Parts: sequence; C-alpha cells; structure tokens
Amino acid sequence: MATYLYKIQPVKENFNETGTQEDFKIMGEHFVYLKDLMQKGILFFAGPCLDASMGLALFSAGSLEEAEKILNDDPAVKKGVVKGEVKEYRISIINRDWQEK
Repeated sequence: MATYLYKIQPVKENFNETGTQEDFKIMGEHFVYLKDLMQKGILFFAGPCLDASMGLALFSAGSLEEAEKILNDDPAVKKGVVKGEVKEYRISIINRDWQEK
C-alpha cells in the first residue's frame, strides 16, 4: 500500500456564497463517503479550508489507479461539484500527539 494526497476544489468560485442547496447536499454525500473510507481504514485525515477554496485528504491505496478510482468515486467529483487530483505522498515527519488548539 502507498499513501496518496487527494486535493479537491469547487468548480464554482466563492463556493460558500455561490453554492446551491443541491451543491451543499452533494457535499454532505461527499462527507459520508469520506467517513466510510475512514471506517474502512483507508482514510487518514480529510478536511476543507475554511474559505471552501479546497479540501485535502490523505489515504492509502494499492496503486495510483486505485487512488484515482477512490477520488473519482467521490459523489462530489462524480456529480461535478468539485474537481480533484491525486498525488502519491510520503509522510516524512508526523507528530502523533498533535492536537488542534
């Protein structure tokens, strides 16, 4: 297994202001999808920038093709609310005791 970083960006500018009710419903489906990946032990972390300009997720997959499938199976990507990209990633240093303050 390898580690991958997945970055998504809304298709619409200023998504917090311009997103429709349907867009936000789909983003709820996206959140459920990520929670399922977490429960399966695939996802390490995920979250958006507060201005909704992008979101990041760190996860494991057997290959780049599998990682791209995980991205492309995301409901928000499938339904065109966000666009995304996947990059293989190496964790060089980590603070396992870190807590947001």
